[in-house]
Amino acid sequence: MDVLVLIGRILFALLFPGAGMGHFSQREMMTGYAASKGVPAAGLMVPFSGAVSIPGGLMVAVGVWPDLGALLLVAFPVPTAVLMHGFWRETDPASKANEQTQFLKDLSLAGAALALFAFFASAGDELGLLVLGPVFTL
Repeated sequence: MDVLVLIGRILFALLFPGAGMGHFSQREMMTGYAASKGVPAAGLMVPFSGAVSIPGGLMVAVGVWPDLGALLLVAFPVPTAVLMHGFWRETDPASKANEQTQFLKDLSLAGAALALFAFFASAGDELGLLVLGPVFTL
């Protein structure tokens, strides 16, 4: 069981550090795109979202306070879904379908991160293959 949870943690978390690094390495382009979508304070929000997703993904994957890492990962995709992928604002059918897919993907990631938070906080120190156990107890 511990190995399956480790593999699942790694597979889930792989997306976040790479995406977060892009928020720094492509900051100017991403800030412009976020601003075009109406994100308030896009110049601050783009690096902030990178600063949340990188440690959150690493914490879940490596097993350092994975519950806290999972909470950080909930904080990233929910505002992204609402602010960046408002499919209800689109009039072009193809754009609407693409934005709806991205919106649902982000909500799914948030849901998985929230479920992982509950799992980590409930399992506590019984969950193996962690560097530092959960911070929270449910």
